[in-house]
Amino acid sequence: MANSPGRPDAAPPLAKPAPRPTRPARRDVIALVACVAQFMVVLDSTIVTVALPDLRTSLDLSDTGQQWVVNAYLITLGGLLVVAARAGDLFGRKTVFQTGLLVFTAAGVLGGVAQDTTTLLVARVAQGLGAAALASNGLSLIAAGYAHDPIRRGRALTLWSLTGGVAAAAGLVLGGVLTQQFGWRWVFLVNAPVGVALLLTAGLGLAPTPAADPGERRRIDVGGALAVTGATGLFGYAVSRTTTHSWTSPGVLGTFAGAALCTVAFVLIERTAARPLVPLKMWRLPALRFGNLMMLVLGSAMTATLYFMSLYLQGILGYGALRAGGAMVPLTVTMLASGMAAHRLIAVLGPRALLAGGAVTAAVGVLFLAWLPADGGFPVRFLIGSVVAGAGVGLMLLPVTVAATAGIEARDAGAASGLLNTARQLGGALGLAVLVTVAAQDSATDPAAVLDGYHTAFAVDGFLILLVVPLALLLPRPPRP
Repeated sequence: MANSPGRPDAAPPLAKPAPRPTRPARRDVIALVACVAQFMVVLDSTIVTVALPDLRTSLDLSDTGQQWVVNAYLITLGGLLVVAARAGDLFGRKTVFQTGLLVFTAAGVLGGVAQDTTTLLVARVAQGLGAAALASNGLSLIAAGYAHDPIRRGRALTLWSLTGGVAAAAGLVLGGVLTQQFGWRWVFLVNAPVGVALLLTAGLGLAPTPAADPGERRRIDVGGALAVTGATGLFGYAVSRTTTHSWTSPGVLGTFAGAALCTVAFVLIERTAARPLVPLKMWRLPALRFGNLMMLVLGSAMTATLYFMSLYLQGILGYGALRAGGAMVPLTVTMLASGMAAHRLIAVLGPRALLAGGAVTAAVGVLFLAWLPADGGFPVRFLIGSVVAGAGVGLMLLPVTVAATAGIEARDAGAASGLLNTARQLGGALGLAVLVTVAAQDSATDPAAVLDGYHTAFAVDGFLILLVVPLALLLPRPPRP
């Protein structure tokens, strides 16, 4: 008998209870909260687009000011995703998620009551900060909470991955409705009731998530955090400047060079850090490497497609904000339906075939948009192209998320989710900047030339999506049962 003296029934002093799986009911709350939060994060990247003309009139925004209403949010979000994910690993994902939700909600209210440009831009930066905590920790909450239930995990990942795609298109619809019916301020104020409801649900329904021990928290990789934030932030800023400056201008090239230097510094720091922000061993997983590359391509294609579809409807066909948003509904519905079907198809076809098939389908739809007419009512070609493209994108969202998070240890779930979200954000920024430049090569002031530029952008975008096919085929085959 190895019992402690005087305590014959005492357990060994180092014995700890095994971690208990999260109860199914509580896991459903995790999925609900994470998916709604992700919807709001992506929604806020597009919902302001259709409100910009009203914002310009109300706050006397310059052209540069209008761009920064969008860029301040996106650059902050993209720059802090990895850091926010690591903060969740160290201080507890629920704690960081709730803090981000509080900041995001308060910033939405501040933006809604803003009376000048400075206040609005401060609100957008704060929204990006809160959104980074929500996006990265929402996915890691799902990955950790469903670790012992692969079937429910697949369903939760389906909903989460679909949420982002649907929200990007829904932002244009909701933005048109709110701006036209209630005014531009409600584009920001809509976050308040949703945020309060999520705060209450998360506080009551989410179980506390473990934080790292104090010793590990004291060894935070500050150098890595500064380097990766500098790299992603400078990259996003450089890309945003290409809308008003040449790609070869000294300012743009200098900013890209700064991003490259920060990237090199980040890799060097991570190789020697005792507790790296992003363990380099993660990059040895082929599924993670190719999954993030595919998300980079997918983020580029989705952002650019929605952007040029909106320009076509409002600039060429003369649709108002509400009507243009309504024209996006078929794409949104199709994306949602095909995404739900992907949950069953991935078990039959596997992620490789589903990704390749989805990419070909989406590419066909986007290439169809390269022949849009210059006049007429709601064009049949637009409907066909948007529906086919939406179906293809919906098929890809789940398997690319599964690939990028497969084989990740629970303690690295935050880092993996941060990388995936960063790939999506940076891909969207880069793809949009490149295709805007491509479209401008063929564009002039008359509508016919502008439409030619849009046609070229859609064509390049369609072929860009096809890059997913070889990347999907490079994924490791799933083990045979």
